Amino acid sequence: MASVEPLRKRAQPIPLHDHALDHLRYIRETMERAGSFTAVPGWGGVAMGATALAAAGIASHAASKALWLLSWLAEGAVAIVIGFLSMERKARAAGLPLWSAPVRKFLYSFLPPLIAGAALTVTLWRAGLFGPIPGLWLMLYGAGITAGGAFSVRVIPVMGMCFLALGVIALLAPVAWPDAWLGTGFGGLHIIFGAMIARKYGG
Repeated sequence: MASVEPLRKRAQPIPLHDHALDHLRYIRETMERAGSFTAVPGWGGVAMGATALAAAGIASHAASKALWLLSWLAEGAVAIVIGFLSMERKARAAGLPLWSAPVRKFLYSFLPPLIAGAALTVTLWRAGLFGPIPGLWLMLYGAGITAGGAFSVRVIPVMGMCFLALGVIALLAPVAWPDAWLGTGFGGLHIIFGAMIARKYGG
């Protein structure tokens, strides 16, 4: 008498709602990538922080207020060049357009506080009020980063809030240490967050 083999168990079909959730998750992640400025330079931020620390050392030995201001303005120009080149390199490596809609949204949110900072710096300089300038720079840079970070990766608004908080402390601190505050912000925070971005989101 022939033995009867048991029927093989059929694989359980994957429920339809699991398929739907996977598709929705994929669509959401794709839309987030398309609508976010992801070419944030990580190692570029570290380089910007390193040059800011060097500028803090140079500016602290400036012979006059004019040379002090010139030192930091030169550092700002160097940082802009580093940031742009590293952002362009990262975008090219990822196959992303540099001047995409998220980039334009980031810049439209980031630039107005910087323009306000430049105008206020000229006004304070003409009035001979040098003390508030470092705190003002940190606060308005932080405001720009926080606003632009709404269109970027999640760590960027956090970095902006740290700049903003440091600027408030610098303004309210009873002792004026301009180069220490600026070195801590533009140097230390850029290095810390730049390394975090490079590790989590690529260089």
